[in-house]
Amino acid sequence: MQNNIENSLSSYALKSKDTKGREYKEETPKLRSEFQRDRERIIHSTAFRRLEYKTQVFVNHEGDMYRTRLTHTIEVAQISRAASRALMLNEDLTEAISLAHDLGHTPFGHAGQDILNKCMKDFGGFEHNIQSLRIIEKLENKYASFSGLNLCFETREGILKKCSKTRAKNLGSVGRRFIDKKQASLEAQLTNVCDEIAYNNHDIQDGVKAKKIFLEQLESLPIFSNQMKKVLKKYPKLVGSKIINETVRLIINLLINDLINNSNENIKNKNIITPDDVRNCDNLIISFSDEIKKLNMELKKFLYANLYKHTDVIKMTDQANLIIENLFSAYVNDTKLLPSDYIQYNLLKINSGFKERVICDYIAGMTDRFALLEYSCLLYTSPSPRDKR
Repeated sequence: MQNNIENSLSSYALKSKDTKGREYKEETPKLRSEFQRDRERIIHSTAFRRLEYKTQVFVNHEGDMYRTRLTHTIEVAQISRAASRALMLNEDLTEAISLAHDLGHTPFGHAGQDILNKCMKDFGGFEHNIQSLRIIEKLENKYASFSGLNLCFETREGILKKCSKTRAKNLGSVGRRFIDKKQASLEAQLTNVCDEIAYNNHDIQDGVKAKKIFLEQLESLPIFSNQMKKVLKKYPKLVGSKIINETVRLIINLLINDLINNSNENIKNKNIITPDDVRNCDNLIISFSDEIKKLNMELKKFLYANLYKHTDVIKMTDQANLIIENLFSAYVNDTKLLPSDYIQYNLLKINSGFKERVICDYIAGMTDRFALLEYSCLLYTSPSPRDKR
């Protein structure tokens, strides 16, 4: 049945029967495809569950109405899967990449990543895409036969949105395309753009709800004002948050339709027939038209200036810096502050000169609230919250 479904896909879609396989050989699943198995292993992972309590823009404890990494991830999976179907790509692979793309994010969002990278500057640095790969290849610890999740090559490679050549050299076959200047699969390219569509537009909703940005400001953006006019023409008596929600819905629809149409044109113009044609293409194939790209860039710049650089969000960034920097310093100075079972499991690494990376992995895996509790524990020497992690 799975072969019949995949046979209906485009010739340039990746098929699970053509996978380059897993690092550790396993029996072929009978009732699902290889990429479905990947998707389901990701959903059942510890790192995926922790996304529920990790920041998107607003710290998790600020309110349960705001998006978290988990709700964002689910939204990316929904948008990318719908677009994948329209483009006749492999929905299961697209969804697997979408569900795993943020597994490596630290507590406190991008602020946490930046300060952890600073802490690790003399020890290989930190980048959340590479951390996502570390999680699925090494850090998840639930299977008897292997470390990690043992996912297919195509899923693992697709998670890497960007990577320097220096870092790519240490990643084996999944980092090879960055060295050889090859393109990612269409499924991976699509996930990257749908990620951007999701967070840009949903940050509008959360930003307005948090009273950090306002309707009057958004009306200065053509991509917003044009769609809002359509909403009010159809619903002239509409007020409040429904105006925002309906407008955002139309913006997402506009972006997705343009993405599909323009990508299909690119596929045709570049004579893309096979997955190898995709890999050897000079430029990205999944992309917006020039007009929509310009409008979308204006939206990104607006959010950066008015939401991500808002004084309240900057305060959160400063708090994240303080918490993570102090946690890292405390653990480096005394590894006994780490849980005893974690020390025991990583003792060989700690004694082999990788203490800082072990600590980095531990902090990166924290949720927002656990990091706050652990910081309070170290600051006030109160009982450790580790058992609640």
